[in-house]
Amino acid sequence: MYSIKKILQDGKNIQGEITLKGWVRTFRSNRFIALNDGSTIDNLQVVVDFENTDPELLKRITTGAAIEVKGRLVESQGKGQNVELQASNISILGDSNPEEYPIQPKKHSLEFLRENAHLRVRSSTFSAVMRVRSTLAFAIHKYFQDNGFFYVNTPIITGSDAEGAGEMFRVTTLDAKNPPLNENGEVDYKKDFFGRETNLTVSGQLEGETFAMALGKIYTFGPTFRAENSNTSRHLAEFWMIEPEVAFIEIEENMQLAQDFVQFCVNWALEHCREDIEFLAKMYDNELIDRLRFVVENDFVRLTYTEGIEILKKAVAEGKKFEYPVDWGTDLQSEHERYLVEDHFKKPVILTDYPKDIKSFYMKQNDDGKTVRAMDVLFPRIGEIIGGSQREEDYEKLRRRAEEMGVPTKDIWWYLDTRRFGTAPHSGFGLGFERLMLFVTGMQNIRDVIPFPRTPHNANF
Repeated sequence: MYSIKKILQDGKNIQGEITLKGWVRTFRSNRFIALNDGSTIDNLQVVVDFENTDPELLKRITTGAAIEVKGRLVESQGKGQNVELQASNISILGDSNPEEYPIQPKKHSLEFLRENAHLRVRSSTFSAVMRVRSTLAFAIHKYFQDNGFFYVNTPIITGSDAEGAGEMFRVTTLDAKNPPLNENGEVDYKKDFFGRETNLTVSGQLEGETFAMALGKIYTFGPTFRAENSNTSRHLAEFWMIEPEVAFIEIEENMQLAQDFVQFCVNWALEHCREDIEFLAKMYDNELIDRLRFVVENDFVRLTYTEGIEILKKAVAEGKKFEYPVDWGTDLQSEHERYLVEDHFKKPVILTDYPKDIKSFYMKQNDDGKTVRAMDVLFPRIGEIIGGSQREEDYEKLRRRAEEMGVPTKDIWWYLDTRRFGTAPHSGFGLGFERLMLFVTGMQNIRDVIPFPRTPHNANF
């Protein structure tokens, strides 16, 4: 059976009667069906001989209905496509009541579509977004597999907090109303399923590092969870993360890896999702394709956090208004990051050497005692899209830093072991898949680039 994508690409060479199955997008004048099977943004026009078709059948050809069509391809008389299907037989596979079906052939608000997330992929916008998502996921695996990385599945349930932030979802089988208590009156996790307190992972990094110290180059790509009460257009409670970890490389090579990887993915999307990206550009962001090329074609600027702060302070002195203050030692906000990328350098930026007090315990400290070998990749419109670092390989330094930042060493003893047995310089980074999706599709809200968004007070569908 042919797909509509194949027919639109090569229809002139397809002879004889064919069978197509898909969903009705529109049905005009009892004669013209716009049929879509999900394979492409474009519909195929099906021409109905309405004079010789059962009127009761015609009534059932409604928006959303699933149908099977048999017929022959002929040269199209209309604009927009080379061929159309002259139907000889139509069967209804699944009816769709037009009075009740919510995804009608008109432009719906994105909020309305979120409320119908189980059906929104039938709209042109979300079918395009999800095809891009699938293609990008493939590109991620292709890049790493072609470059000698091994794919590692790190655990979703974990007893460690990689970020030290404490914003984790607890995993338990204990009675929520009457949990067992120990002699100190605290919840007795020894009686829980895993015999200890466990959570959904915020990152696969720590476990990934252990594999990098044996396999050399690894990457993870899987779901991660943050119990962060951030109800914004840039945050999700459940999202997907890509995390490579590489032995024997330091921060400079890590920065180059990040640039190469993200440029490959963006270019792959441009090459393999052209029609979908052009549609999204037309509907939501007419600068999208130029911005994607901008990232692919430009080397990323490298500068230190301190240099970045100086640039921002100079901008403030010259009259630039920021909502958040600019001071050395504070974390940069999205508005600061976007100023550096969009206004000052007009290129993607990699910012390095952040103050140690605003970064995680596992990052390697610089000789100045104040900064760490961290790196953030900053993109237009998005701000930070990648966060990474050279990891601290010295056992004593890592142990002391964990204690300073309140990370219990009893919980990460296994992680510390990698610094006791054959330690070596190593680096890695994390890329939120949905952040990349936001950039590539031009969508404004992160809830619109994942099939079923999980956000505060929302776990529908």
